[in-house]
Amino acid sequence: MCNLYAMTKNREAVRQFARAMHDQTGNQPPLPAIYPDQMAPVARIDRSGERVIEAMRWGFPSPLTSREKVTTNARRLESPWWRPWLKPEFRCLVPATSFCEYQDGSKVPTWFALGPDRPLSAFAGIWRPVTAARGTKAERQALSDLTGSEVQEHLVFALVTTEPNELVRPVHAKAMPVILTGDDCDTWLEADTPIALQLQHPFAADRMAIVATGKRQDGAA
Repeated sequence: MCNLYAMTKNREAVRQFARAMHDQTGNQPPLPAIYPDQMAPVARIDRSGERVIEAMRWGFPSPLTSREKVTTNARRLESPWWRPWLKPEFRCLVPATSFCEYQDGSKVPTWFALGPDRPLSAFAGIWRPVTAARGTKAERQALSDLTGSEVQEHLVFALVTTEPNELVRPVHAKAMPVILTGDDCDTWLEADTPIALQLQHPFAADRMAIVATGKRQDGAA
């Protein structure tokens, strides 16, 4: 289960990769370690039909039966919990340069990318609005000071996962994120749901590499 990834390319590289018309992320710095409940750039199609990049918070609300505060990954997409958010208007691309899985048993951080130069790719994602108190204690306090309440509307996202490929499985046998490049990015954003869901499969292991171990961030540009 991916709960840590990096996105270290600059805003223009991300905009070109996503073929976005608008970038609303402001002065987005490199992000060598993105954890659950943090903000990160996400590309989606807005109501006008244009692709936009904006900052969203990582983690859907969890089902009442879950012990987790937020749910970062979606795998069983047939579940009624995910089904409303699989329509094209709620699918998104989550730009990334690498992701981390912890070695089963030893918990050693292991970073995977599409090569040592960490080329941009995207995770298949879904997004939704949610009204809740989210973020760090400092962020919630700042909202409360500004608006009188910690409860605000947030845009949140989750990563779609699948079974691991031959490279990831020896490290983490449970799952890996769905990785998209090229035309698959367009399919995920635009295609009818049954077609888009055909992309829920492991990325080719021979197109990936282990690029770092033992570190809790991946700052290579």
